[in-house]
Amino acid sequence: MDGKENRFVALIGALSQGLLAVSGLMILSMAFTATYGVTRRYLLHNPEPYSYEISMMLLLWCFVLSVAALQRQQRHLRGDFILNRLPRRFQFFINALLSPLLAGLCSAVLAWKGWEAAMFSLKIGERSMSAWSEPLFPVKVVIPVGYGILFLVALTQFFQGIQPLFKNLDKR
Repeated sequence: MDGKENRFVALIGALSQGLLAVSGLMILSMAFTATYGVTRRYLLHNPEPYSYEISMMLLLWCFVLSVAALQRQQRHLRGDFILNRLPRRFQFFINALLSPLLAGLCSAVLAWKGWEAAMFSLKIGERSMSAWSEPLFPVKVVIPVGYGILFLVALTQFFQGIQPLFKNLDKR
């Protein structure tokens, strides 16, 4: 890998780790929001409808923003119980080439369609049907952002998986 590729991979890694930290803060915020809602409802006998909705928005954002870091750390869902029974070449093919390629394709489609849905939501001024009636664009725009970063992570993993194949060709 040359210097530019290393910087790109490092940038994607730092970005995904930063979003993982933001996701952790969102989990903490969800805990405070839920505690506030429960306190108002059961201790003060004054329920409010917003804490549940805020928690649901943060949950979506938490998941979508953390998935790229999980993929980068290879802690995403994997079928190790099946993979470990396959020959090493198949394991390499699936782990280094096929999985990142399929993850990249799926995340590209999710980012593309998510972007279309977010822009449509912004265009029509879509709002939730709850008592709060919050605008849905901020909720929807995080989907293409998170899956776009997942696409970049999968793309770098795919190219890192291809590199050993080209190094073997150079040795011949």
